[in-house]
Amino acid sequence: MRRSNWLALLIALGCCASVLAQSYPAKPIRSIYPMSPGGLGDIVMRAVSAELTRTLGTAVVVENRAGANTIIGAEQCARAPADGYTICLLPVDTLTMNPFLYRKLPYDADKDFAPITNLFFLTEGFMVNPAQPVHSMKELIALAKAKPGTLNYGTPANLVTVFMETFNRDSGIDIKMIPYKGGGDAVNALVSGEVQVGFFGIGNLIGHLKTGKVRLLAVDSPTRSPLFPDVPTLAETGYHGNRIRAWFGVLAPAGTPAPIVAKLNADIARVVKEPEFLRKHFTDLGLEAILDSPQQFRQFLREDRARAAKLVRQSGIPMLD
Repeated sequence: MRRSNWLALLIALGCCASVLAQSYPAKPIRSIYPMSPGGLGDIVMRAVSAELTRTLGTAVVVENRAGANTIIGAEQCARAPADGYTICLLPVDTLTMNPFLYRKLPYDADKDFAPITNLFFLTEGFMVNPAQPVHSMKELIALAKAKPGTLNYGTPANLVTVFMETFNRDSGIDIKMIPYKGGGDAVNALVSGEVQVGFFGIGNLIGHLKTGKVRLLAVDSPTRSPLFPDVPTLAETGYHGNRIRAWFGVLAPAGTPAPIVAKLNADIARVVKEPEFLRKHFTDLGLEAILDSPQQFRQFLREDRARAAKLVRQSGIPMLD
């Protein structure tokens, strides 16, 4: 093809992309969340979707597709038409941990999704039901050693399981795993005493923590949380085991047109960066907004998976069928 023809083709493609971005969206957008309602990710995505509905002029509807450690929802997102009318909020478990915990997945974590933006990191906390006579990590470990196998922890996600099993091994204890479909279910189990130990995003339990229904022993963040400045970090308690930070990112099915991905990236950033929205739905919930570009998010995913491969090997958790 002659150079002039190539130039004409590129100009035409650019015009088409511009028209596509300007006409989008023309119908409702569904937002898949692969866990049950009530967890932090669900709460945040509903808030973001409500604002996007207002700014885009069309409904953005959250659909909860819980089950199989986020695999069911992730597969539905990956298999949806790549037309910009399906997006999903997926956690670290789906794209970083699952590829190294399952022998076979119905989606390819690297190839089946178009990254839009990594939405936030969350501050997680080591906590107990207050019926337990412990007020520090040292006391919890001592109790677990004195009564091996009698304490349980609730887990809604593989990241929690990998961390807790690594913590068990590093500390020489045996706190048993009880799985739940979502963060809300696991939190309710801790509050009710169905399980005695939890490792959750602190935003899930701020009310319970402040009223004493749950006791926070440590936070897993580089510095103390401004929400609970008297609570030490895990590093301050003496634990320095390997960790992957918990995050939630917005993605679309692979092949979603780049102009639509770019528009969604910009629209989401515009919503979240509004000061009052950021305070209410992120800062006050112990969340750290990321809002990177699609390219930065893709690179982050590759690096995070490399870290996860090493961590899962060290945890000793066998792969699942």
